[in-house]
Amino acid sequence: MTFLKELRQTREHLVRQRHSHQPGAPLLRVEGLTMRYETGFALEDVSFELQPGARLAVVGPNGAGKSTLFKIITGLLTPSHGQVHIYGNEPGGHICIAYVPQRSQVDWDFPVSVADVVMMGRIGKMGLFRNPRARDWELVEHALETVGITHLKKRQISQLSGGQQQRMFIARALAQEAELMLMDEPLTGLDASSVEDIFNIFEVLKQRNVTVMVSLHNLRMAARRFDQVMLLNHRMMGIGDPQVVLSQENLVQAYSGQLHLVPTIEGTFALGDTGCDDEGDH
Repeated sequence: MTFLKELRQTREHLVRQRHSHQPGAPLLRVEGLTMRYETGFALEDVSFELQPGARLAVVGPNGAGKSTLFKIITGLLTPSHGQVHIYGNEPGGHICIAYVPQRSQVDWDFPVSVADVVMMGRIGKMGLFRNPRARDWELVEHALETVGITHLKKRQISQLSGGQQQRMFIARALAQEAELMLMDEPLTGLDASSVEDIFNIFEVLKQRNVTVMVSLHNLRMAARRFDQVMLLNHRMMGIGDPQVVLSQENLVQAYSGQLHLVPTIEGTFALGDTGCDDEGDH
């Protein structure tokens, strides 16, 4: 995804009617969500709800539909069947949703600075062709300070480490004043220190009642570090308490032959297409 493409998507987004939040409606409601391609189902009959402040890890094997789910929730893809509602309305009219794609999908050579990217989060509030005002810059500075990269604000984005890149995107969501943040495999390839930095920022987001959905491969990290877990492989095998959702029965159903369950003193240990020992969570 290039930044020019993102700006075009933002411009299209701005011409749509902005939706107000319906009182009493959940932050996110997904009902019967199905996405079918010529090659088969990416998602099939997925339904769940999230309330403000939730921290949800979405786990499952490669090709399980995690990225597709995120893109439908943000309005980047239209499902074959089913509905997504953000505070009672379809996602297209909301500016409170922030999407952080996989780093491999970003054009890191695009000539913009960290501050430029974070300011992109303000476009939905101020309009595409309006110059930033003092209030906009205040929010950008505060967002950069919150994630600890103020000293990098003039740096070109390709010069950032993986952890710094993720913090930049979180700062953009903060500047956007997002209430729902979706992060697609944000911890992949990060060292232990960078992973811990991201989780510290997640705590700040939780205090601000920002709902966070994160796709992961690391089952142990999902169980230890998230309030709720969704186990997905085209269909949803479960959502809720990690100890309940990540049961042996559910894991075998989700991963089939890709997963090996090894009994240990601490309980059953999962090995396979899960990244159990990567991403710095030891």
